[in-house]
Parts: sequence; C-alpha cells; structure tokens
Amino acid sequence: MNSVRRIIVAVTGASGVVYGKRCLEALRAAEVETHLVVSKAAEMTLSYELGLKAADLDPLASCRYAAGDIGAPIASGSFPIDGMIIAPCSVKTMSEIATGVTTSLISRAADVVLKERKRLVLMVRETPFHLGHLRTMTSLTEMGAVIAPPLPSFYIEPKSVDELVDQSVGRVLDLFNIDTPLVRRWGVDLEKGSRR
Repeated sequence: MNSVRRIIVAVTGASGVVYGKRCLEALRAAEVETHLVVSKAAEMTLSYELGLKAADLDPLASCRYAAGDIGAPIASGSFPIDGMIIAPCSVKTMSEIATGVTTSLISRAADVVLKERKRLVLMVRETPFHLGHLRTMTSLTEMGAVIAPPLPSFYIEPKSVDELVDQSVGRVLDLFNIDTPLVRRWGVDLEKGSRR
C-alpha cells in the first residue's frame, strides 16, 4: 500500500467554512496529501463568510474535484486513503451519508470511507439539533463515523476567534494522529492543568 498520507477534506454549505480552510492549511503544513471537494452550497458560504471562491482553496489542496464528479478516484474503495474530514458538515450531508443515498461526490466518498473502515470525521455545524438529527448522529457513530462539532474550548483562554478555530481543527487532526502546533493541551501547554 501507499505510504503517502492522504486525507479527503470536504466543505459543505453549513456556516463555518473557515474550519475547512484551516484544515487544509494545517494538513498542508503537516505534509499530508489532501483531496478537496467543495459543495455548491459551500461555494456560496465561502463567499458570504470569507469573501473567497472555491478556486481560492486550490493552492491549499493537493487536488480538488467537482462536487458532481462521481468518477473521481476518491469515489472508489480501491483508492488508498487514510480518512475524510467534512468541515463544516451540514445536516443535509450528514443525513445523506447516514442513509447511504449518495447524491454527490462528498456523500459517495464518505460512504466509501465508512465501507473501507477508515476514519470519517463530521464537524457538524448546525444547531439546535432535533431528535432526527441526534438519531442520525447515533446511526453514523454506530457505523464508525466520529461526530465532532467544533465547540469552543474556553479553557485555552482564547484571545481571538482564530484560536478557537485552531483548537477545534487541531483536535480533529488528533483523531488521525496528526500532531500540529494548533492545539493548546491541558496539562502540557496550559499550566493550570499541570500536576507536576
């Protein structure tokens, strides 16, 4: 098998596209090959929230695929991949993955990641959740996915929104055993957690 680390990064239309952008930046710095998919709705959110176009993310990714490109390498289980991060993950995308109804490359790639028993992390970014959302999350967790909403870590005493974003992204990368300088760790970087 290939020794190159490969992660799929998908950006959907939920608020919080900065998480996807920051994931790409951190993975690039960690020398991880990234395969990017941006949904049509995410293109709109990128413009609203960051003033960017999907093409502006291209330099951060190893390659990008169109959201409808079902023939892309990442749509096949034979393509070697370490896992997938959906940042942010809309409830629509989460629901498609849970039901196995793969209408886009994002949901198809996620389905493949699950069937191949690789790590799938969903940074679900819509709230509040109703019972259907929670049951969908339970179903996905039972299938092997990790539900990781980007919740703020106030114990790091953040001075900016960027620090909150970095902490959430760094903790998601921890799930892939990718160590980055983004995370401020309790008991390591933060004196108040130390017992030495």
